[in-house]
Amino acid sequence: MAAFRAVEERRFRGNTGSNPVGSIRKKSFLGDFMSYRPMMPEKQVQERQKWHDKAYNEMKNRKNLSLTYLGRKFIVPKQVFPPAPMSKLLGKSVLKEVKKTDRVLDMGTGSGVNAILAASKSSDVVAVDINPYVIRCAKLNAKKNKVDSRIKFLNSDLFEEVKGKFDLIIFDPPFRWFTPRDMLERSVADKNYSTLTAFFRSAKKYLNENGRILIFLGTSGDLNYLKFLIKKHEFKKKEMARKELKKNGRKYVYYTYKLSVS
Repeated sequence: MAAFRAVEERRFRGNTGSNPVGSIRKKSFLGDFMSYRPMMPEKQVQERQKWHDKAYNEMKNRKNLSLTYLGRKFIVPKQVFPPAPMSKLLGKSVLKEVKKTDRVLDMGTGSGVNAILAASKSSDVVAVDINPYVIRCAKLNAKKNKVDSRIKFLNSDLFEEVKGKFDLIIFDPPFRWFTPRDMLERSVADKNYSTLTAFFRSAKKYLNENGRILIFLGTSGDLNYLKFLIKKHEFKKKEMARKELKKNGRKYVYYTYKLSVS
């Protein structure tokens, strides 16, 4: 483990690609005065920035949506980020993984899709999001799918308002490390991966013995950084699902991982 950290820290320090997200965080996963740096070549950083900006502009201009997701009906206002097609990799894993006796936490619930899927199996689901408007949307969708009595919704910045421990934590984090321009973009942009880093710093404290985490990310984000955090915090990793996407002449791969305490 120590050897891995040494190698990864050298990679981290040695990446000279510019960081498009602005100011340096004083505290990071490597300690004071270290900042996140993309663990990929600068050309790939620029490609992701262009993709991200285009998607953001499309997201800002879209209309309210009514959609079906894994057999459930959802209303997603234009102020709320909708589930992406690749997100079904996580949704299907939720349906497969959740047990009737599980206490489940859906971190960053968004429109509520994963909490609602989990509540089809478990009667003890907690769903949190930092955006109060999103929480209202998720509550309406839970009621629409007749599982509102099985879900407790909290307006919370990560674990700030969360009490107790869980058998399963579900996390579909913002994919990219850019600085969000508004609350809507915060659904897909996490400046310097500060939220993802903080999640891993605290997650074990909220897991029961034999607890698990389902987490979703792809190479359209910085997958190497996620793998770094998984190893740094000594989780075991199992691939639950993967799918390839070809976009702009490049192949991207998306994964759902199940994490457990080593």
